[in-house]
Amino acid sequence: MATYQTEQPPASSPTATFRDDYKRDGFAFPVPVLSTADAASMRYDLERAEEAVGDDIDRLKLLRAYPERLIPSFYEVLFHPAIRDAGQAVLGPDLLVWGSNTFIKEPHTDKIVSWHQDLTYWGLDNNEEVTCWLALSDATTTSGCMQFVAGSHNEIIQPHHDSFAENNLLSRGQELAVDVDPADATDIELRAGEASFHHGHLYHASGPNSSDDRRIGVAIRLITPVMKQRGAEKLTVTKISGTDSFGHFSHGQPPRGFLDDDDFAEALADRELRNSIMFAGAKQ
Repeated sequence: MATYQTEQPPASSPTATFRDDYKRDGFAFPVPVLSTADAASMRYDLERAEEAVGDDIDRLKLLRAYPERLIPSFYEVLFHPAIRDAGQAVLGPDLLVWGSNTFIKEPHTDKIVSWHQDLTYWGLDNNEEVTCWLALSDATTTSGCMQFVAGSHNEIIQPHHDSFAENNLLSRGQELAVDVDPADATDIELRAGEASFHHGHLYHASGPNSSDDRRIGVAIRLITPVMKQRGAEKLTVTKISGTDSFGHFSHGQPPRGFLDDDDFAEALADRELRNSIMFAGAKQ
């Protein structure tokens, strides 16, 4: 397990401000997680992996959807104390990582993320979930940082419609079928190594990247073991703290190495299972 050296080590537990902000707004930021050097090291690992898979589009998609299964440093960061402590502050002592994936916007791209709520299509039976969004490059208004609507986590899951738009980074191009006033949004600007945490019902989106650098973030989805997945087969998750006395999921293992073939095969099998849940009812 990596030992992270932070320039300004986070407190051993999140502050009262973090808890209050999250309870009131449905999100809290910025949370210092990695030093600039550690964030750069993770970015290097990701870009080295992208170069290694080359033009193999199927492997590239798996890499971006399962970085923690294929790159050791992305697995190790799941256990970072700052992530664990923030997750425990809002969900309690028992934590699973339901999944992790990267969100990458190339320089001067029109790629966006439409307004949506995370838990819409995940097939989970409760809302005991929080997403840690860890920046591996600076996320600014110019580069297309996330935008959150404070207090919208108090809403139930609203109707969404699928766009499958080419410039939308979401799997179904899903977007809220209710109007969101941009004036209600908060820009979630983060420096590389910082994270935000947000509720699974929170309205959020992000715009295009008009900067000269890639905007790279990794979303780490934390849940409690009480959560149950739709379907008979168990998805694979990672336990990062506490105990799992429910057994609703299979527990995954660390990567065997860097881009191991067997790890790719396991990621593919899990993706097929998740897709059967994620795309249920989709017209394409």
